[in-house]
Amino acid sequence: MQDMCIIPRPSETTLKEGFFQGRSLPPVTGDVRFSNETAIFRAQMNDAFERADNMRMRSESAAQSIVCAHGTGFADEGYGLIITEREARIEASGPKGCYRGLQTLRQLLAASLADSEGREFRIPCAEIRDEPRFPWRGFMLDCSRTFFSAAFVKKQIDLISMYGMNTFHWHLTDDQGWRLPVKGWPKLTEIGAWRTDYHVSAEPDHIVGGFYTEEEIREVVAYAAARHIEVIPEIDLPGHASAILAAHPELGCTGGPYAVEDRYGIFPDVLCAGTDKIFDFAAAVFDALGDLFPSRFVHIGGDEVRFERWKECPRCSLRMKEFGLGKPEELQAWITMRLANMLHERGKTAIGWDEVLHETEKLGLPENLIVMSWTGTEGGFEAARRGHRVVMTPMTDGCYLNFKPLDSQEEPGRLDITTVKQSYAFDPAPPVMTAEQAALVEGGQCNFWSEGIDSGRIAEYLVYPRLCAVAESLWTRPERKNFESFKGRLRAHRKMLDLLNVCHYRGPLE
Repeated sequence: MQDMCIIPRPSETTLKEGFFQGRSLPPVTGDVRFSNETAIFRAQMNDAFERADNMRMRSESAAQSIVCAHGTGFADEGYGLIITEREARIEASGPKGCYRGLQTLRQLLAASLADSEGREFRIPCAEIRDEPRFPWRGFMLDCSRTFFSAAFVKKQIDLISMYGMNTFHWHLTDDQGWRLPVKGWPKLTEIGAWRTDYHVSAEPDHIVGGFYTEEEIREVVAYAAARHIEVIPEIDLPGHASAILAAHPELGCTGGPYAVEDRYGIFPDVLCAGTDKIFDFAAAVFDALGDLFPSRFVHIGGDEVRFERWKECPRCSLRMKEFGLGKPEELQAWITMRLANMLHERGKTAIGWDEVLHETEKLGLPENLIVMSWTGTEGGFEAARRGHRVVMTPMTDGCYLNFKPLDSQEEPGRLDITTVKQSYAFDPAPPVMTAEQAALVEGGQCNFWSEGIDSGRIAEYLVYPRLCAVAESLWTRPERKNFESFKGRLRAHRKMLDLLNVCHYRGPLE
């Protein structure tokens, strides 16, 4: 039996006789507890219908209707969707489930609308019952290497919500730019947010960059929250710190001079482990994050730290002696401990890339620190063996969407190849994990690093449809996954993405 064109594939789908169809969208009604969800759904569908020439949402009463109703026995994000010839009815225990059900209906309506070239919608009658496999289903967008507008960020949040994602990891700082306003530290945005870009122009005064205002950040966070997406900020510490050091050279080992990097790579200058000023800086940043982001989590980076400066720095040598450390690499564990404890005092939980596991035999790591495994899966296995919660996002398993989608010189992307099929095969908790380890896997995410990507349209081309493949890997249980089914459903989604003005890759999937 042919699948309905839903991504991620639902837990249970039973097709019935007949169709829910029409030439204008029926009115949407619901319990007052679901008023926010129905309002957003109306706005989303109006946006899609306005792109068609003759379709509009019908506001008067009609024989057909879309109804949201409170139900029992559903998981937090679970829902039921019953489609008859006269009604599309979403049932859920709470707003999250209601929203997920409405997004499934949004896909069906938009795909049908796109297929008919705006003449009508026609959806098979069916009964669907659905809930996600993992509680963490995320997408990371790097806005440091390339500064994307708040409007572009909100567009991506709306799209990922349609595919069942519930976490937006916002990478705000790196060597190439600082994007967060921090009270009392104006140079971070006055200096650290801008760089000379010789990739675009040979002129030395060609400056690129930008930063988000507090108002823009609050708007993005509220926009995401209304779509039941948690925004998790990342401030990369103590490495990838060129933008910080350009603004505040006193935080480095050598005192500079430093510059916001136009190059891409890993650089030797990091925050100086021998001065307490870096923790004064971190305190101000964490306070700013606490004010702007209600998320339970803050990502502190911790990846690709180089240790040359710490080996040569007299202050770092004194710090090592203070704590009886045998090598500079152990200073990173000490910094991670300090930062994680500072966040804990502010009611937040720290997340770090898997390098935070290195050289921790002497000082250890806070038990509540979450490890995000990117270099492969082994970091996640090791973190789980140590009792840490894990988010899997291995670049080796289809999660890095900045890689080329096809082995072709004509394709954009950097560093490696990841096909849609590889992204679809991703499993955050593979069978080789023990039951105890798998229980610590919160879920996974896909990442888009923006080195060498200076356009939102190219970013979208690389993200979609591989994000759809990862979304199904995070939502759908392994026994329900089927790549041939996914390929069939994706044909309808290509047209739907066109309707929604999303640039996307159209080439071979494997």
